Amino acid sequence: MQEFDAIRPYSDEETGPAINRLVNDQEFLDMVGRFKSPTMARWAPAVLRMFVRRWLISHFGKYHRVDDLQARLSSYVSELVDDTTTRVTTSGLENLDKKSAHLFISNHRDIVFDPMVVNHLLFHNGFKTTRIAIGDNLLSNRVFAEMMRLNKSFVVRRNMTSPREMRDAYLTLSGFINHSIQTNHSIWIAQREGRAKDGLDFTDPAIIKMFYMSLKKSGLSFAEAMNSLHVVPVSIAYEYDPCDADKAKELETKARTGSYTKAEGEDSEQIMRGLTGFKGHVHVHFGAPITDAPDNAKDMAARIDREMHANYHLHASNLVAYQMRGIHPEAHDTPDSVSDSVVTAETWSPAEIEAAEAELERRLDACDPAIRQYLLDMYANPVVTALDANAELNKPE
Repeated sequence: MQEFDAIRPYSDEETGPAINRLVNDQEFLDMVGRFKSPTMARWAPAVLRMFVRRWLISHFGKYHRVDDLQARLSSYVSELVDDTTTRVTTSGLENLDKKSAHLFISNHRDIVFDPMVVNHLLFHNGFKTTRIAIGDNLLSNRVFAEMMRLNKSFVVRRNMTSPREMRDAYLTLSGFINHSIQTNHSIWIAQREGRAKDGLDFTDPAIIKMFYMSLKKSGLSFAEAMNSLHVVPVSIAYEYDPCDADKAKELETKARTGSYTKAEGEDSEQIMRGLTGFKGHVHVHFGAPITDAPDNAKDMAARIDREMHANYHLHASNLVAYQMRGIHPEAHDTPDSVSDSVVTAETWSPAEIEAAEAELERRLDACDPAIRQYLLDMYANPVVTALDANAELNKPE
């Protein structure tokens, strides 16, 4: 895989040396120390560093295979998931073949938690974990770059200046993704560059075109190539977004000034907030692999979106935001037009609606009045796309 060296994750042979670098890296030791003992990190960082290094070596120093390292880390991931959610549920895994690789195309709400919760669910249900696509903007932090490449992450280059550079980068990326699927390694990739901060999950056709770039010369048609990738639309639904106010602020600033410039370290801060912040109920739906792909990227993107939106698990927080915005789907009064499976996998109780109202009011009160509408939109918009997708799927032939 030398042709992919610039973007690929670490191999088993590179795992041991990478772990050794991390356990001797002061920045990494300090980061782990802040997690394990915030008080000691503040008052005795050097002492804590020594204890953390010993702990890391005793728990992870012996691993030389990526899968073994991930299996060892799974209990810590489970603990993090349990601590930051009320529960995590899933649907659609029965659609997948455990012996086959899949190209999971997912909506994108959180930088790290999205692929982490997908892999968490796959691992605990007997599937192999995925290789994860991450933007090169997240690799500016050396420690984070090491951690991500140890965790099966591969690099998607961004902000390229010349068309030739862009073409070459996309061709390499396309080749790596196709090579991964052909060698039975599943892939997780977001449906577009960056998170959907407004709650509107739409696939960028350019990403679909990229998948085909390295397969054109094989003689496969576009539809045949897409079918060979075993594309699975994935819908990740958070009851609450730990970064909702940050996203709303960015959207408001862009709307008011035309642009938004991230502060230094902003991505790192939001990674930590997304990982450790409260999310409530998280539901992940895995669609059936697409075996009858259309013959062009635009229609393929629309097909993925319909599957994603129709199977998005709407929470009480979504309905309440929709109501607050002045629109009401009247889900329980119009079962003919809004099926239970589209609106939610379970009935909202009056207590759940009341709790969601109180929580959204609290979040709105805590943020600047100028950004409140944007915060409300990000929770309300999934209702709009779910209803539209349901209407499309149930439209008479």
